[in-house]
Amino acid sequence: MSAARFREVWALALPILGAMLSQVLLNLVDLAMVGHLGANALAGVGAASFLHFTAFSAITGLSSAVQAMAARRYGEGRHDETAVSLNGGLMLSLAIGLPLSLILIAAAPWLFATLYADPAVGAEGTAYLQFRLAGIVAVGINFSFRGYWSAIRRARLYLYVLGGMSALNILLDWLLIFGKFGLPELGTRGAGLANLISAFAGAFAYLWLAWREARPAGFLRRMPSTAQLRDLLRIGLPSCAQNLLFAGGFSVLLWIIGQIGTAELAVTNVLINITLAAVLPGMAFGLAAAALTGSALGRGDVDDASAWAWDVFRATWWVFALLAMPMLFATDAVLNVFFNDPATAGHLVDVGRMPLRLIGIGVTLDGLGFILMNALLGVGASLPVALVAVGLQWGFFLPGAYTAAVVFGSGLPAIWMLMTGYRAVQTGIFAWLWIGRRWAKTRV
Repeated sequence: MSAARFREVWALALPILGAMLSQVLLNLVDLAMVGHLGANALAGVGAASFLHFTAFSAITGLSSAVQAMAARRYGEGRHDETAVSLNGGLMLSLAIGLPLSLILIAAAPWLFATLYADPAVGAEGTAYLQFRLAGIVAVGINFSFRGYWSAIRRARLYLYVLGGMSALNILLDWLLIFGKFGLPELGTRGAGLANLISAFAGAFAYLWLAWREARPAGFLRRMPSTAQLRDLLRIGLPSCAQNLLFAGGFSVLLWIIGQIGTAELAVTNVLINITLAAVLPGMAFGLAAAALTGSALGRGDVDDASAWAWDVFRATWWVFALLAMPMLFATDAVLNVFFNDPATAGHLVDVGRMPLRLIGIGVTLDGLGFILMNALLGVGASLPVALVAVGLQWGFFLPGAYTAAVVFGSGLPAIWMLMTGYRAVQTGIFAWLWIGRRWAKTRV
């Protein structure tokens, strides 16, 4: 790998990584603040977060379609058309997100009552979930912009807006959860409201920036044709389905672990958020790989497109190795950040110790998997990615987790061993797909 390619990877990936890390900081601070409210609040917010994750995943897959199409036009030199796919993504986010939001807000109390037996968990999580669901349209808009700015090498704008959103969310969390400066002390409801306000603030900031920066590229000037909307849906819908089922799988996992006990559910919430924090750099580097491979394919250079995915991993593998270190060698210290109640902290740390170490063992390989997955999405190969990811999660991992937890009464370590194994297999299949190069024939 040449020094020039190394610099190009990091020039594109660093703003995306900075934006992702601001989101990680927000998630961790949010958890730490909610952790002061007790195990029921932590479990309720964790369950609600993944129900929300499941809901908005129905539209976030459009981001990969926006990016694939914009990156291809960018590589072809058709810069005045790069924002056409963004316009389509915004239209679809509104058309899908608004009715979805209204339906799920009404269904939220029933969802909690059905999925979680502990009423205390439902009491803490329902209102938080409803606030989060009210922001689905804003989330769809924000993800469409993420794909667009990454595709045209303007990821700094993504960094600026997401960093501002995260800072605003943390401030509002502190004000509304604990009732500072005369504001009402809303607890978990305050956390949900803070997230809603910051999501819409980010959406309006993106729209303002695009009005200034992307009008020459066709922003709100050239609407997608029927054929372009079909292409957007053809590429985006498999990713939407994959994201929906992936997120739904985590909600099912939380339900499975809820059968073991509330302590295990609270620990799992923390473990999953740590896992997502660890793989967010993989998603950031994957977005860089998607932009680089998509642009190379737009130039008609298949060899260069193929090389970019591996070069992105060569340039960034050490980041994943560094992330693994505290999970492996400072395990208890990491877990103690989230468990503040002296009456329960010791037990919760004992429950989470081995699973957290397993996360650390698998994080580097999982990072490669995210890079290859996003590279495939960047060239428009969303259908095989969805089939592999959904098939392994729902066909192997979730049945295995249910059998381990409910049938055999195993604890969290057995479930996380299964997760580590299935993610490794997934990475291997993505590598095989990338080496095979059938993606080079995908029309975008």
